[in-house]
Amino acid sequence: MAKVIAVANQKGGVGKTTTAINLAASLAVLEKKVLIVDADPQANATSGTGFDIRAIKTSIYECLVDDQDPKNIILNSDIEGLDLIPSHIDLVGAEIEMLNKPNREYVLKHVIEKVKNAYDYVLIDCSPSLGLITVNALTAADSIMIPVQCEYFALEGLGKLLNTIKIIQSRLNKELEIEGFLLTMYDPRLRLSNQVVDEVKKHFQDMVFETIIQRNIKLSESPSYGKPVVLYDAASKGSVNYLNLAREVLQKHDETKIANAEKIVE
Repeated sequence: MAKVIAVANQKGGVGKTTTAINLAASLAVLEKKVLIVDADPQANATSGTGFDIRAIKTSIYECLVDDQDPKNIILNSDIEGLDLIPSHIDLVGAEIEMLNKPNREYVLKHVIEKVKNAYDYVLIDCSPSLGLITVNALTAADSIMIPVQCEYFALEGLGKLLNTIKIIQSRLNKELEIEGFLLTMYDPRLRLSNQVVDEVKKHFQDMVFETIIQRNIKLSESPSYGKPVVLYDAASKGSVNYLNLAREVLQKHDETKIANAEKIVE
């Protein structure tokens, strides 16, 4: 049965979608069966995985609002073992339409339960908010991965997110754990970046992933080509970073015997 990981942070521009796409692709390259659930109305995970959002006729919206069977809308990507439940701009209205649904916080959980037995990992790309869809994602997830950009306002809003996680744990999903804090957009040349790394590690200690995602042109370019960076440029620093992250996730869940000394090095 799949491990369900929500990639979430209510702060925008921290690398949530980049992480969801590229971690999923890297896990698939490492021979895991992976499903991305695009739970963001912007549908960037859908386009970034290679699909034309204008051609999407049925999406996660229909699953949440009209009880559409998710098995009928799963799309197969160019990477073997990597599938997608796409999003659509219609998802903007889903929160209002779900308000009168019974157990409205569990709708996405029921959707994922219909398909997760076919996968090793399910990654939910959340929107930059703490609305009902994100609450659904956290209720459906086994754990939450929190991208934190290595910039000045890195810790801003994290307190609110952690408070939301505590509420979810106490009321809706007692099993929810923090998968870890992922430092993103790191530039080793900048003193500020290194200060943020030190600050985050000081606050969250062993909850911070060893892998740090560095600023990388190929990583930034790959979404415009509709490809995960491992397909766009497998030798790039961004690709290496996410392969390292995938291996770290697998090690955390005892799914690989690869020793730290044998990890891909930058």
